[in-house]
Amino acid sequence: MTAHTPAPLEQFESLAAMAPDEVLTTAEVTDHELPGGAGTLALLTLDNGAGPRRPATLGPRTLLELGRVVEAQARRAEAGEIQALAYTGVEGTFAAGADLSLVASFEDTSRGADLALLGHAVYDRISAFPAPTVALVNGLALGGGLELALAADHRIVSADAKGFGLPEVRLGLIPGWSGVWRVPHLIGPEAAVQVVLKNPLDNNRLLKAAEAHELGLMDRIVDGDLMEAGLELAGALVTGDEAVAAELAAHRDRDTSDAAWDRAVEAFATLQAARPGADLPARRRLEQLFVGARTRTRAESAQAEAEALSELIASDEFRHTVYAFLGLVQGRAKKPVGDPGADRAMPVKKVGVVGAGLMAGQLALLFAQHLQVPVVMTDMDDERVQRGLAFVQKQVSKQVERGRLTAEQGEGLAGLISGSTDKSVYADADVVIEAVFEELEVKRTVVRELEGIVREDAILMTNTSSLSVAGMAEVLEHPERLVGFHFFNPVAQMPLVEIVRVEQTTDAVVATAFELSRRLRKTGVLVHDAAAFVVNRVLLRLMGEVQASFDAGTDALTADHALDPLAMPMTPFTLAAMVGLPVAQHVSESLAAAFGEERFPVSKNVQALIDGGKTALWAKDVKDPAEAGGATGEAIPEATAALLSQGEDPQTAEQLLVRVQDALAEEIGLLLDEGVVAAPEDVDLCMILGAGWPMHLGGITPYLDTVGASERVNGQRFHAA
Repeated sequence: MTAHTPAPLEQFESLAAMAPDEVLTTAEVTDHELPGGAGTLALLTLDNGAGPRRPATLGPRTLLELGRVVEAQARRAEAGEIQALAYTGVEGTFAAGADLSLVASFEDTSRGADLALLGHAVYDRISAFPAPTVALVNGLALGGGLELALAADHRIVSADAKGFGLPEVRLGLIPGWSGVWRVPHLIGPEAAVQVVLKNPLDNNRLLKAAEAHELGLMDRIVDGDLMEAGLELAGALVTGDEAVAAELAAHRDRDTSDAAWDRAVEAFATLQAARPGADLPARRRLEQLFVGARTRTRAESAQAEAEALSELIASDEFRHTVYAFLGLVQGRAKKPVGDPGADRAMPVKKVGVVGAGLMAGQLALLFAQHLQVPVVMTDMDDERVQRGLAFVQKQVSKQVERGRLTAEQGEGLAGLISGSTDKSVYADADVVIEAVFEELEVKRTVVRELEGIVREDAILMTNTSSLSVAGMAEVLEHPERLVGFHFFNPVAQMPLVEIVRVEQTTDAVVATAFELSRRLRKTGVLVHDAAAFVVNRVLLRLMGEVQASFDAGTDALTADHALDPLAMPMTPFTLAAMVGLPVAQHVSESLAAAFGEERFPVSKNVQALIDGGKTALWAKDVKDPAEAGGATGEAIPEATAALLSQGEDPQTAEQLLVRVQDALAEEIGLLLDEGVVAAPEDVDLCMILGAGWPMHLGGITPYLDTVGASERVNGQRFHAA
């Protein structure tokens, strides 16, 4: 990789002056003897003094200090005082990247370009260091933090470290400190597509140490002492150990040929087109930078990255994302309204799951994996129980095969989960959650039976998606122990849990629910008892309007793609197929019963599909090829079309989009009036985490304000202008 003369640090002093409240990350220097008398290594330890709850970020004052420390060590290297440089983090964090809140505060968007150029000036000093450099990656390295590691000659990672990625495009930005240039040149352009685009779009999927090493982002992975491994590698680099040089070269032997670039550029474009939001500014800029990295020097790419950041920081996409990410996902989610506090929570040492179906199996695995406590499932007969246990074992085996668990860890995890047909196994459980058929009387029967089995202080939970928790509490002698704990499917991936409190639920029970959600690595949002709570109520209103328009005569393609400007994760008809038509219809029926068919009509066409044994409208959403009838893509198979009937009142895509906007504004206004959640921000958070509402829209209520639906329907905005 070619080096160039770094920009003078002095020119960025005014930028640092704009961040007087920055949490400074210092770079403490300590000297260490290299093995075999090879000389001295200077170690820079990055530490903001805030501990793991606030990982080190890289603001302008931090970058200036780091740049000056690197300059001082370069002078020592040139004087022969040190022979190598290494840098690392503390407490499971290497570095978390740029200070996003600071970036968002820039009124002069040219300051974004200045911050990008400052980062390049500092990282260039590492790349041009007059002695071997090694990054000792001890943990989380995100965005600019990963780019900082990439600036070194080599990287060693702890085997248990995780949290590596370049998530910027998901936040309305681009990797601004050479990540978009270095990654394809280091690991090959084809693999780089995964790191810079695919993983961020896959709900910001982060790499673990083994994956980062396999891709080539890390040169070595170690189970033991990271510092010892760093000294060993640095010593070999200083002495010119040919065996080590050959090993490193072999690990870095990646295909960067013109043919590889051709395939990568094509794969990048294909992935862009396949994912909603391809026309968003950050996505367009990222693609331009990735394609440009093929022929640009790193200095040329640095300038292009700075120009891109200056543009993107001024965009609506970034402004909306800041509200969604910093204000909600990183803000409100960490301090949920209505949480009585972890000190009120009760200990949980054993969990029961009523049911052994797909949802129950997912819940059992989640509880066992994150709580590391015994979990027992029950069902009506042994066949169902064994099927549930087999599902759990299969999921554990997949994690072992993919390297996410060792064989020993997998065996231990599977061993925590047992099954029975006798509910007396719940007698000593601290928490029992039911995941049985979504029918109120069935669930009432279950919780009533459980109350006669569990201890007096045990907590009962229901995973209902739409039914009244208060209706279940009515049959209990001690309704204060019951709480809704609604997960979203797939359980392992969806981060939201709706915590449903009824009038009698005690603070201790609610506190335990919140603490469990944290331990399960989920975000709990308190909702009060109302049909379908928040996410399903809002989603079903949206899907119902689209379905009703189709039933009235709107062309299927027009109806299903009218919401494409929103860049939702999937279209309404595909979402219905994924959820399951019977499930979606059942929730629609519950909502119609609760709020009336005028707002929640029950579609006769959907019922006809269910009665006809169909699982989807589009052929592409049908799992059984025979059911598709030979059709492919967004085509309605003949046998499916024969079941449908439409009216003669079609809408255009534009008309349907406005119709959906107004319906959502009405429903959310009513939901807030009923006190289902405390504020519009909670609706936004629920929809982002539970329905994949795009963060670039800033949350569903700001979007409805922006398009005028709030004022059209409710006469006022959800948020002050």
